[in-house]
Amino acid sequence: MVIDDLGEQLGNMPTFEAIQLAQERGLDLVEVAPAAQPPVCRLMDYGKFRYLQTKKEKEGRKTQKTDLLREVRFRPRIGDHDLEAKRRLVKKLLDEGSKVKLTVMFRGREITHQDIGVDLLRKTAEAFKDEAKLEKAPTMEGRRLSIIIAPMLQRPKTEKEPESEAVINA
Repeated sequence: MVIDDLGEQLGNMPTFEAIQLAQERGLDLVEVAPAAQPPVCRLMDYGKFRYLQTKKEKEGRKTQKTDLLREVRFRPRIGDHDLEAKRRLVKKLLDEGSKVKLTVMFRGREITHQDIGVDLLRKTAEAFKDEAKLEKAPTMEGRRLSIIIAPMLQRPKTEKEPESEAVINA
């Protein structure tokens, strides 16, 4: 069975005739359903078909949302200004919709004071309690203490309707 490029059925024909017809029209003969009896072929510009397929795939990937996990690293003895800069970075990442892994890295003897790292992570997570939720509690991975926070779902903002004044009839 042969189908032309406009979708019209040309009927059953021998392979060499179908190839000849494709060459006359400047098209390719593409087997669409080899398992069918008789096999179904289509006359089409295969190069154009492949181009359109890749274009569709790229367009589909553009609209796809990937769930990113970004990491921000701290040290236990981080300065106040540096901590504020890291918090601004975390806020930016959360606003983009990414999950953020907050990690405190310990070096040398700092590992004996893990409570400092836990306090640092707790304060940072509390700073974002309105914008993010704690997804993973503090865990130690070697010399690193980390938590994961995820942005809260965006709720549609509704304007408050002004309360109507009650009229009292006397």
